[in-house]
Amino acid sequence: MRSGAKVAIVGGAFLVVASGVGYGGYNLWSGVTGGTSSKNAAEERRTGPVTSEEVTETAKEFLAAWASGESDRAAQLTNNPVEAGPALLAFRESAMIGKAYITPGTPAGTTVPFAVRATVSYEGHTKAWSYASKLTVVRGLTTGRPLVEWQPTVVHPKLTKGATLRTGEAKVAAIAVVDRDGVELTEDKYPSLGPILGELRQRYGAEVGGKPGIETWIDSGSETVPDTTLLTLSTGGKGRLATTIDTRVQAAAEQAVKGHGHASVVAIQPSTGAIRAVANSPASGNNTAFLGRLAPGSTLKIVTAALLLEKGLVTADGPAECPKTAMYFGRTFQNLDGFELGTVPFKQSFARSCNTAFIKKIDDVHDDAALGKEAREVFGMDSEWKTGIPSFDGKIPAETGGEAAAQYIGQGTVQMNPLTVASITATAKNGTFRQPYLVSPDLDDRPLATAERPLTSSVARQLRDMMRRTATSGTGAAAMVSVDGDKGAKTGSAEVDGQADPNSWFAGFSDDLAASAVVLAGGHGGDAAGPIVAQVLRAG
Repeated sequence: MRSGAKVAIVGGAFLVVASGVGYGGYNLWSGVTGGTSSKNAAEERRTGPVTSEEVTETAKEFLAAWASGESDRAAQLTNNPVEAGPALLAFRESAMIGKAYITPGTPAGTTVPFAVRATVSYEGHTKAWSYASKLTVVRGLTTGRPLVEWQPTVVHPKLTKGATLRTGEAKVAAIAVVDRDGVELTEDKYPSLGPILGELRQRYGAEVGGKPGIETWIDSGSETVPDTTLLTLSTGGKGRLATTIDTRVQAAAEQAVKGHGHASVVAIQPSTGAIRAVANSPASGNNTAFLGRLAPGSTLKIVTAALLLEKGLVTADGPAECPKTAMYFGRTFQNLDGFELGTVPFKQSFARSCNTAFIKKIDDVHDDAALGKEAREVFGMDSEWKTGIPSFDGKIPAETGGEAAAQYIGQGTVQMNPLTVASITATAKNGTFRQPYLVSPDLDDRPLATAERPLTSSVARQLRDMMRRTATSGTGAAAMVSVDGDKGAKTGSAEVDGQADPNSWFAGFSDDLAASAVVLAGGHGGDAAGPIVAQVLRAG
């Protein structure tokens, strides 16, 4: 046992109390019996899965060493001491932990959850800090010893490789981010906004008059990845930053994505481009809503239909073939479950999301790059949007042959996200592209992107009517039945190589609100993503 530590059995529980070091802690393990000592492990190399006794003993030793500030000893109890040592040392020396109490929970196989209660002190500012994390015990590949599998998340669940815990004067100014009505937006109330609030603080804190406070944070070690504040010891002078978020719509978006493993949604006001909501599940993960690069499936048929309408190749009420299959440059395309409609008005093929009706018109376009041009010139894609935080504004790369045909139905190399598909929907509703934005460009004089031209009034009217039909009697009807007002929709299912179920996409509008959602591996667009969009639109 480490120097300066006393061990006792109290009421059947194992108690380690650290002393004789710069800061102390205890490791309380309920119901510890038996175990394999480090000496025995060294004397006899073991093989096979770690035992429950080894999990208990290894976790006990590691957490006790960490709690007492013995970072070197704790690191040697991991399978990667080279990386573990600096991270554990930073917990004490960079994060300014004065005391640490670490309490293990009940092991689940080889994983041990634990709770950390610590005291953080910096230049007269002291505050209690608590959080939960977990560790996993594995068998060392060369020694056979049971060891803690090293991950930065052992120290803190938000810590990543290359990042460091720090306490001191914050690198960026404090701000209060508010919604369109002046209501403050917080991560506690709107978890999906956590990473976005960090981005906004980093970009605009100083511009809106904020002053740094004393904080504990995760230093990402990257110029492009914002730091993450974990604890505020002393609040700095808060600047006030207004956004376009609507708290009613944001709350609905948060709730709508919560029940899905990986889902994202964005809502936009078509008449202005103002972003009313953005939500991701998991909330602390990547901002897929703004930064995703995914094939959008048949939601892209909004753009394809606009192209065909503008070129006079179809009209909403004119006849169009919807066979079971269609071939283009040797590549065969079919409809979901192999359905066919025969020759019907094009609006019916749009509402039923008939792939072959779109594929059969490609020969008449006479330009493989036409779809990408339509997306850029009318829908503002790939034009360096400046929303206020990092975003990806969509791309339809130049392709030929069968790959170009796949793009017409939102497959292949098309790259979109809920922000871009919501903007496409908003443009269809408004008739003119308005670049989405989260922070007013008046704050920092940044230029917003524009499109070369609007939709003609005839094309805009037909496109909206086809989306209205989809929302009332087409593939989007079930999801949109609860949505009132002037409503329209488009469903999408995007196939992904190696994935059993397609990504579920849905786009819809109701009056002056447009939204799009994606659920990874969610299946048909109307089944998973549709209810998310409907819930958001109802809140508008």
